[in-house]
Amino acid sequence: MSKRIRLGVLTPSSNTSLEPLTSAIVTEVPGVSAHFSRFTVTEISLKDQALGQFDDTKILEAAKLLADAHVDSIGWSGTSSGWLGFERDVQLCRRITEVTGIPATTSVLALNEILAKTGTKKLGLATPYVPDVQARIVANYATLGIEVPSEQHLGISVNFDFAEVAEDTLRTMVREVAKSRPEAITTFCTNLRAAQLADELEAETGIPLYDTVSTVVWKQLRMAGIDTRTIKGWGRLFREVA
Repeated sequence: MSKRIRLGVLTPSSNTSLEPLTSAIVTEVPGVSAHFSRFTVTEISLKDQALGQFDDTKILEAAKLLADAHVDSIGWSGTSSGWLGFERDVQLCRRITEVTGIPATTSVLALNEILAKTGTKKLGLATPYVPDVQARIVANYATLGIEVPSEQHLGISVNFDFAEVAEDTLRTMVREVAKSRPEAITTFCTNLRAAQLADELEAETGIPLYDTVSTVVWKQLRMAGIDTRTIKGWGRLFREVA
């Protein structure tokens, strides 16, 4: 690859998982690097103060800093539109492009594109979130005609703590969700250390696992015209969804 590709990634301030995972994925592609900009996110709940963390003004300031690095795209590696409504991410991407001139995407918009491409209508959901946030996510997917026949959540609201969830706990959650035989499963939170488990759990369950750290990377690479089938070890998403 003669031209360097720089992926700009917006990161919740208390997230310690998505940066190493994202960098590990793009290491599989020569000439691609990931660059990060943070804004404050410490709590995931439906409280006013928690919802206010996703005000576009703060996110746009972080996006402008990524623009200084001449990144090729900007991805919001976060799942907030899962409970705020998918239109929030559509609006955010539009505003990022307006202020930076750089195309934008998000973990959730990328996931929704993947579900549409694969014709998925039954989605298993595994998150660390509290019950009312989880219920909002399920309801929002219903508006797309996507049923959630099984879900697991851990009842955690402190964003930093999501990264402390053990891999064995994540394995158990995915196995439980898989029992209902959904067409796909998503580990829906970019501060879970789950993306690296995709190959293992897909082999065990026979069900594709779409992690939300991986989905935004997949989309940003496709926006750059990169064939993601060269990426091994990170699940069927990269090998099979075009």
